[in-house]
Order: sequence, then structure tokens, then C-alpha cells
Amino acid sequence: MTPKPKQLGLMMCTALVVGNMIGSGIFLLPATLAPYGWNSIFGWLLTIVGGLLLAVVFATLARNFPRAGGPYAFTQEAFGPAAGFLVAWTYWVSIWVGNAAIATGSVSYLSVFFPSLATTTGLHAGVTVAIIWALTLVNIRGAFLAGGVQLVTTILKLLPLVAVIALGALVVAGDGGASVAPFDPSAIALAPVTAAATLTLWGLLGLESATVPAEKVKDPVRTIPRATLIGTALTGLIYLFACSAVILLQPAEEVAKSAAPFADFVAAHWGESAGRWLALFAAISGFGAMNGWILIQGELPYAMAKGGVFPAFFARLSTRQTPVRAHFVSSLLLTVVVLMNYSKSMTELFKFVILLSTMSSLVMYLACSLAALKLRSEGRLNSSAALPAVAAVAALYSLWTIVGAGKDAVVWGVVLLLAGVPVYLLTRRGKFTSQSR
Repeated sequence: MTPKPKQLGLMMCTALVVGNMIGSGIFLLPATLAPYGWNSIFGWLLTIVGGLLLAVVFATLARNFPRAGGPYAFTQEAFGPAAGFLVAWTYWVSIWVGNAAIATGSVSYLSVFFPSLATTTGLHAGVTVAIIWALTLVNIRGAFLAGGVQLVTTILKLLPLVAVIALGALVVAGDGGASVAPFDPSAIALAPVTAAATLTLWGLLGLESATVPAEKVKDPVRTIPRATLIGTALTGLIYLFACSAVILLQPAEEVAKSAAPFADFVAAHWGESAGRWLALFAAISGFGAMNGWILIQGELPYAMAKGGVFPAFFARLSTRQTPVRAHFVSSLLLTVVVLMNYSKSMTELFKFVILLSTMSSLVMYLACSLAALKLRSEGRLNSSAALPAVAAVAALYSLWTIVGAGKDAVVWGVVLLLAGVPVYLLTRRGKFTSQSR
């Protein structure tokens, strides 16, 4: 008899949440946010508040419906299989598209050690693809192994961020705040704050991560909500202080042009070797996030297939109880995204995929917030009296950030949503049923 696979506990689930949010994005975002100056700080504050509201929504839904698939299960429970599929479809696409940005960012930091990665386009694409498939093999070996890798890489990635925060505090204390970019109230406006908040939301994507592999979590009713809330709050605070240090204590022009802004910040104060070490940790951070997201990108289509709204081909498990087929197809699609965009620079690719991935995730966040409201109104969701207000504000926040994503992101989001309709119809009509296994 095959032994039952080990399940993920609170520490591994929290590491999954924190590790999926803190990827390469945090290390590259200062360059994207630098032109917004103090507006980016207000953008972070709005994003953190919105993220915490969403975390409460997901924690409540997970406590009531601890099922595999997370967002897919919640939306299906409230609105039926068609809505559940469309939400899960866009979310799944956002994962493997977003993984392209994570991988790209990780390789970007390796260019500090291997400059040819930044100048030879085909080389960085090849390295990215190799990393993708190495981590896919880790996940195919089992969720517990992937969880262990996630825990170790999460601890490692927190070390340099804490160092950056400490360095920022030392710089401010040393000169009495003279090096901080001056605050000009007249420069604060809704448009740049909204744009910054949309970009910073990329850094909090993944707060729902612990809800997806619910079948592989020990005591999911208690573990998943706690991991979701703890992970989101911790990550939000780290982001706020670490990014603020880089953006407000370095010249905006330098940060905007940097391929490794955190490493450059540390190198400017502690020497070149310190900057190189931070670049190494940044790369590890990205690889750890990829590991967690690859776990999710395999578990989600598996849950959808089990629910009968995705080809049954994806529902097959290996002897290690891992959805090998789902992992293989998801990573294959991720590889295609990387290779299709290899001619773009690392920064261009990063900006494009984060907008596309953020847009797709926002559809899911909006749907889950509305699902919580509907289930609560029907008396099917046990929650505090404040939950309806929290879910309503979370839904409005999701709508606001969708608008802030811009026309191009919205158009691509709609295209991706519509692309899933034929798959759903063919599945429901029996074209992808058990004979496809």
C-alpha cells in the first residue's frame, strides 16, 4: 500500500503565502515605482489595506469551504460551475503568465554575477526555461517536498529584506532624515497613486495561495485561515518598509534605470560585495516563489478537472499523489510565454506580464469577494457581522485596481476570459471526459 503523503502544516502554509508573494517582484518593483516618488508609498498603503481585506475574505471562505482549488471552489459554491470555471481559468492563466515575470526577475538578479545574462537575450531565456523545469520536477516529487523547499527559501529571502530595512533605518538615523526625498503635498494625486497601487498589487498576489492545495493541508479549517492572515500582514509590512527605503533614499533616476535596485542600494552604502550578496538572495527569492506558484499552477487544473469543468486528462494523480499531467501542461505553457517574449528586455517583459497577471488575478479577487457576499446573504457562510462590509470594500478595491490596470490590461484580461469559454463548453458536453484519461 502506498503511504499517505505528508501534509502541509501552519509553517509550510504560511511560507507558501509569504513565499509566493515575495518573489522577484519585490526586488524589481522599486525600479518601476521610482518615477512615482511619494505617490508610490501611498500606493503601497492602499494595496496593503486592500490585501488585508481580501485576506479576511479568503480566510472566512476557507474556514467554511476548505476544498481543493480555493478560488474555484468558492466561486462555484456561490455562482455555479460556469462562473467557477471562468474564474479558475483566468486565475490559472495569471499564474503561469505571472511565473514568467518571476523567472525573468530571478535571472535579472543573476546577471549581477553573470553579465552575459543581461546582454545575451537567448541565454537568459534558456536559463529561465531550465529553472522552470527543475522546479516542476521538485513539485512532481510531492507537495511536502515542495513545501520544504518553500520554507527554506522563504527564510532565506527574508534575510536581505530585513537587512535593507535596517540599512534604511541606519541611514535616516545617521543624517537625521536629510537623505530622504522631500515630501511635496502638491505632487500627490489620485492618478499616480492609482497607477502605483496597481503595480504594487503584483507584490501581494498570492495571498490566497494556501487555499488552493486544501487537500494537502493538515487541519485546513484552522491552518489555511491563519496562514493567509499571518502571511499577508507580514508581507505587507516588509514590502512597505523595504521599498520605501530604496525609493526615498536613492535618486529616482538611478533607481528607475537599475536592473537590481535593492542590490544597488546596499552596494552604495555597504560596498559592492554586499550588493552582490543581496543579488544572490534576490535570485533565491524568485526561485522560491516560482516553486510555490508551480505547486499552485498544477493543483488548480487538477481541482477543476475533479469538479468536471476541465478536461479529465488533468485529474490523474501519480503514485506520489501529485497531478503530474497538470504540472507538465502548465509548465509547458509557461515555457511558451517565456520564449515568445525572449526578444524583449527583462524590464519590458516584467512590466507586461505583471499587468496581465494582475488583471487576471483581480477578476478572481472580485469574484471571491462577491461570492462571500452572496453566501453570507443566503446564510451559507458563518462569519462575523463585519464580513459583509469587509467583502464589499474588498470588491470595490478590486474594481478600482482593475480600472487602474489600464485599457491594454483590461483588453487582454477579457481575451483570456473568453478563450476559456470553448474549453468549458467542450468539457461540459463530454468532449473531454473519462476517455481522455
